[in-house]
Amino acid sequence: MTGKNNRPAPEGRTARWWLIGSAAAVTVLLAGLPWAVRGRLPGRLATHWNLGDTPDNSMPLWAASLFPAVVWLVVVLAVSVRWRRSRPAVRPWRAMTLAPTGTLLVGAQICVVRANLDRADWHEARQPALGVALVLALAAVAGAVAWLCAARPAATPAPPAAALDLPEGERLFWFSRASSLWLQLLAALAGLITVATSVALAVGLADPAGLWPVCAVSAVTSLAGAAFSSVRAKVSEAGLEVSFGPLGWPARRWAPAAIESARAEQRLPSQVGGWGYRISGLGTTVMLRAGDCLVVRPRGRRTDFAVSVDDAERGAALLNALRRE
Repeated sequence: MTGKNNRPAPEGRTARWWLIGSAAAVTVLLAGLPWAVRGRLPGRLATHWNLGDTPDNSMPLWAASLFPAVVWLVVVLAVSVRWRRSRPAVRPWRAMTLAPTGTLLVGAQICVVRANLDRADWHEARQPALGVALVLALAAVAGAVAWLCAARPAATPAPPAAALDLPEGERLFWFSRASSLWLQLLAALAGLITVATSVALAVGLADPAGLWPVCAVSAVTSLAGAAFSSVRAKVSEAGLEVSFGPLGWPARRWAPAAIESARAEQRLPSQVGGWGYRISGLGTTVMLRAGDCLVVRPRGRRTDFAVSVDDAERGAALLNALRRE
């Protein structure tokens, strides 16, 4: 009679306690900092500034303390979800998300408290432009450090995969695609917002200073969502081609000789860090839906490239056959 040992490994327990400790420390900083100097702060705190130095929005002390702490806890919970079938060891993306986010929130809270310190009224607070720039720089550094410190997979041989027997004189190709309805809906919604704000700007229905950022962000979101909401994979004598969006651009290509191996593999969004174009301990994954993925190991690389498409096993077999020839 055999059984499985379900006790977490020491490394897993250590990582879990590090996550709990860092999450608690950042939460205490975010919620406790305004209360620590509440005697030197006005009743309401300026929390948002317009394009100039004059604040245009404020919060009571309790809201200014709790709001960033709640945002932080939501982010921590979102990246800590562990699906039953996911692999707990593949989690470098968690540190790469939490490190810059925590740095950004704590830095922003410090800037808000600093701007309101010793002010009789929140309207007197001035925008801490230098502090904001420093916080953004520190968040970028924190993200880069987390990326460098994330566990990288060891260089291991790619697992063997089946290969088709190609009839002599015949040319074969394989084609498959996948799409994400949610990304398509997001792109459509962002496109509608872009059109609406563009019309409002054109006819002068609203203040341009407030609408231009909304228009720019929604336009970028719409284009990015449309470009990466669908993916197509094609295997032919030229090798593997993976193209994105309705126009098939951008695209990535590998000749058969440039591929060390190909295989089909089941992957989940929780294993690779979410949806879309993801970089994790498993390598690069284009994740638009859970399930079958075509996984290739480029020659001379230590990590894989995977794309979630149907009938991946047949595509991998044909690619291996072309590579063998």
